[in-house]
Amino acid sequence: MSAVLTLDRVSRVHGEGASAVEALKSVTFTAAAGELVAVMGPSGSGKSTLLTLAGGLDSPTSGTVTVEGADLGSLGLKDRARMRRTAIGYVFQDFNLIPALTAAENVALPLELDGQRPRAARAAARLALDEVGIGHLADRFPDDMSGGQAQRVAIARAVVGERRLILADEPTGALDTETGEDILQLLRARCDAGAAGVLVTHEARHAAWADRVVFLRDGVVVDESGSAPVDALLDAGQGR
Repeated sequence: MSAVLTLDRVSRVHGEGASAVEALKSVTFTAAAGELVAVMGPSGSGKSTLLTLAGGLDSPTSGTVTVEGADLGSLGLKDRARMRRTAIGYVFQDFNLIPALTAAENVALPLELDGQRPRAARAAARLALDEVGIGHLADRFPDDMSGGQAQRVAIARAVVGERRLILADEPTGALDTETGEDILQLLRARCDAGAAGVLVTHEARHAAWADRVVFLRDGVVVDESGSAPVDALLDAGQGR
């Protein structure tokens, strides 16, 4: 399997001097086409930092982040934004929906910004909303939705189009158990169809959907498993 995402000896330091915090420390990480990788670890372990670097929303202090063979650090702001519109789908913890746009308009926005005709973009958006079970809310605004409904709009926006890399930061946090399982099944299906996926989660039952589980602690990869039970990996990662 070819790597869609590669982090090569990536470090990220926030701040300077005595107040500097090293969120990631020389992390090497890959996600291949057709693979779903779960990233687990305690709060402050660097999980969300890894995801923001993979999505081109932040730049590493050292090391390289490569998506589809392109070094994100070498790209200008416009080219990096284009990558996020066309190749990278990102599910944010806080949804990041635009209040003035309907659900369908939010989902269609990256396609329209990339030059797709509005009618075709809206049609693709409605299909994506159907996939996450809220096609009937296509014309509703985010402020008129529950947290779970807004979360599903955010997920539809991340998977719409031909995204090769899907990054999900606790994507089921606002969802009930049954809907959460449906969303994980959707992510799994997208990876089985050829995308690479990275899932940040605290839930062992969610990580069980992944091909591999990577455990972070204090900005370092402390364990990784492709076959061992997730609970055993948690024990190893937490030193119990």
